Amino acid sequence: MSYGFNAGEVFKIAIQIEKNGTEFYEKSVKNIKETEIKALFIDLALQEIEHKRKFESLLAGLPPASTAPTVWDPDNEIDQYIKMMADDHIFVSSSDVKDRVDRLKDTMDALKLAIEFEKDSVLFFLGLEDAVTVEKDRELIKSLVKEEQQHLRRLTLELRKISKT
Repeated sequence: MSYGFNAGEVFKIAIQIEKNGTEFYEKSVKNIKETEIKALFIDLALQEIEHKRKFESLLAGLPPASTAPTVWDPDNEIDQYIKMMADDHIFVSSSDVKDRVDRLKDTMDALKLAIEFEKDSVLFFLGLEDAVTVEKDRELIKSLVKEEQQHLRRLTLELRKISKT
Protein backbone atom coordinates (compact mmCIF):
# COMPACT_ATOMS: atom_id res chain seq x y z
CA MET A 1 0.00 0.00 0.00
CA SER A 2 1.36 3.41 -0.95
CA TYR A 3 0.99 6.40 1.35
CA GLY A 4 1.51 10.04 0.50
CA PHE A 5 2.33 11.71 3.78
CA ASN A 6 1.59 15.30 4.63
CA ALA A 7 3.80 17.47 6.84
CA GLY A 8 1.55 16.84 9.85
CA GLU A 9 2.01 13.10 9.61
CA VAL A 10 5.76 13.45 9.13
CA PHE A 11 6.08 15.69 12.18
CA LYS A 12 4.18 13.10 14.23
CA ILE A 13 6.80 10.56 13.16
CA ALA A 14 9.57 13.04 13.97
CA ILE A 15 8.15 13.56 17.46
CA GLN A 16 8.22 9.80 18.11
CA ILE A 17 11.77 9.53 16.78
CA GLU A 18 12.92 12.40 18.99
CA LYS A 19 11.34 10.66 22.01
CA ASN A 20 13.27 7.49 21.12
CA GLY A 21 16.47 9.50 20.67
CA THR A 22 16.10 11.24 24.02
CA GLU A 23 15.58 7.92 25.75
CA PHE A 24 18.59 6.40 23.98
CA TYR A 25 20.97 9.22 24.92
CA GLU A 26 19.73 9.45 28.52
CA LYS A 27 20.13 5.71 29.09
CA SER A 28 23.46 5.47 27.24
CA VAL A 29 25.12 8.19 29.28
CA LYS A 30 25.04 5.88 32.31
CA ASN A 31 27.42 3.47 30.51
CA ILE A 32 29.96 6.08 29.42
CA LYS A 33 33.03 6.83 31.50
CA GLU A 34 34.68 9.58 29.44
CA THR A 35 33.56 12.99 30.67
CA GLU A 36 33.67 14.60 27.22
CA ILE A 37 31.52 11.91 25.59
CA LYS A 38 29.15 11.87 28.56
CA ALA A 39 28.70 15.63 28.13
CA LEU A 40 28.08 15.15 24.39
CA PHE A 41 25.36 12.56 25.03
CA ILE A 42 23.73 14.77 27.66
CA ASP A 43 23.77 17.66 25.20
CA LEU A 44 22.32 15.48 22.42
CA ALA A 45 19.54 14.30 24.75
CA LEU A 46 18.69 17.93 25.50
CA GLN A 47 18.73 18.72 21.77
CA GLU A 48 16.40 15.80 21.07
CA ILE A 49 14.01 17.24 23.67
CA GLU A 50 14.27 20.64 22.00
CA HIS A 51 13.72 19.09 18.56
CA LYS A 52 10.61 17.37 19.88
CA ARG A 53 9.29 20.73 21.15
CA LYS A 54 10.16 22.34 17.81
CA PHE A 55 8.35 19.64 15.85
CA GLU A 56 5.33 19.85 18.16
CA SER A 57 5.26 23.61 17.58
CA LEU A 58 5.61 23.17 13.82
CA LEU A 59 2.84 20.58 13.86
CA ALA A 60 0.55 22.91 15.82
CA GLY A 61 1.24 25.78 13.40
CA LEU A 62 0.71 23.94 10.14
CA PRO A 63 -2.13 25.12 7.91
CA PRO A 64 -5.10 22.75 7.58
CA ALA A 65 -3.98 21.63 4.10
CA SER A 66 -0.72 20.32 5.59
CA THR A 67 -2.49 18.25 8.21
CA ALA A 68 -5.40 16.93 6.16
CA PRO A 69 -5.40 13.14 5.91
CA THR A 70 -3.96 11.78 2.70
CA VAL A 71 -5.60 8.37 3.07
CA TRP A 72 -9.06 7.21 4.03
CA ASP A 73 -8.84 6.16 7.68
CA PRO A 74 -12.27 5.25 9.06
CA ASP A 75 -10.77 3.53 12.11
CA ASN A 76 -8.27 6.33 12.91
CA GLU A 77 -5.33 3.94 12.62
CA ILE A 78 -2.90 6.39 10.96
CA ASP A 79 -1.40 7.44 14.32
CA GLN A 80 -0.62 3.79 15.13
CA TYR A 81 0.86 3.35 11.66
CA ILE A 82 3.02 6.44 12.09
CA LYS A 83 4.29 5.24 15.48
CA MET A 84 5.03 1.81 13.99
CA MET A 85 7.01 3.43 11.17
CA ALA A 86 9.11 5.40 13.63
CA ASP A 87 9.70 2.37 15.83
CA ASP A 88 10.36 -0.12 13.02
CA HIS A 89 12.37 2.05 10.64
CA ILE A 90 14.55 3.69 13.25
CA PHE A 91 16.63 1.11 15.03
CA VAL A 92 15.49 2.11 18.52
CA SER A 93 11.91 1.47 19.51
CA SER A 94 10.98 2.42 23.04
CA SER A 95 11.02 -1.22 24.14
CA ASP A 96 14.44 -1.88 22.56
CA VAL A 97 16.38 1.06 24.04
CA LYS A 98 17.23 -0.62 27.34
CA ASP A 99 18.31 -3.87 25.67
CA ARG A 100 20.57 -2.10 23.16
CA VAL A 101 22.10 0.14 25.82
CA ASP A 102 22.72 -2.82 28.17
CA ARG A 103 24.77 -4.49 25.42
CA LEU A 104 27.15 -1.55 25.04
CA LYS A 105 30.70 -2.60 25.89
CA ASP A 106 32.42 0.77 25.86
CA THR A 107 32.32 4.36 24.68
CA MET A 108 33.16 3.39 21.10
CA ASP A 109 30.15 1.07 21.04
CA ALA A 110 27.96 3.88 22.37
CA LEU A 111 29.22 6.30 19.72
CA LYS A 112 28.76 3.74 16.94
CA LEU A 113 25.21 3.02 18.07
CA ALA A 114 24.43 6.74 18.29
CA ILE A 115 25.83 7.22 14.77
CA GLU A 116 23.67 4.35 13.54
CA PHE A 117 20.61 5.98 15.14
CA GLU A 118 21.35 9.38 13.58
CA LYS A 119 22.11 7.87 10.14
CA ASP A 120 18.85 5.93 10.27
CA SER A 121 17.04 9.12 11.23
CA VAL A 122 18.55 11.08 8.35
CA LEU A 123 17.78 8.33 5.84
CA PHE A 124 14.28 7.86 7.18
CA PHE A 125 13.46 11.56 6.92
CA LEU A 126 14.98 11.80 3.45
CA GLY A 127 12.71 8.95 2.40
CA LEU A 128 9.70 10.66 3.91
CA GLU A 129 10.62 13.86 2.14
CA ASP A 130 9.95 12.04 -1.12
CA ALA A 131 6.62 10.76 0.22
CA VAL A 132 5.34 14.23 1.14
CA THR A 133 2.93 15.48 -1.46
CA VAL A 134 3.24 19.29 -1.16
CA GLU A 135 6.47 21.14 -2.04
CA LYS A 136 6.07 23.57 0.86
CA ASP A 137 5.87 20.60 3.25
CA ARG A 138 9.07 19.17 1.76
CA GLU A 139 10.90 22.32 2.83
CA LEU A 140 9.79 21.71 6.39
CA ILE A 141 11.14 18.17 6.23
CA LYS A 142 14.49 19.42 4.92
CA SER A 143 14.94 21.48 8.09
CA LEU A 144 14.38 18.32 10.11
CA VAL A 145 17.07 16.48 8.12
CA LYS A 146 19.60 19.27 8.76
CA GLU A 147 19.06 18.99 12.51
CA GLU A 148 19.81 15.27 12.47
CA GLN A 149 22.84 15.75 10.20
CA GLN A 150 24.36 18.09 12.78
CA HIS A 151 24.10 15.34 15.40
CA LEU A 152 25.71 12.89 13.01
CA ARG A 153 28.66 15.21 12.36
CA ARG A 154 29.34 15.74 16.06
CA LEU A 155 29.21 12.03 16.85
CA THR A 156 31.43 11.10 13.91
CA LEU A 157 34.07 13.65 14.95
CA GLU A 158 34.11 12.24 18.48
CA LEU A 159 34.43 8.68 17.20
CA ARG A 160 37.38 9.71 15.03
CA LYS A 161 39.08 11.37 18.01
CA ILE A 162 38.66 8.28 20.19
CA SER A 163 39.77 5.96 17.39
CA LYS A 164 43.07 7.82 17.08
CA THR A 165 43.93 7.48 20.77
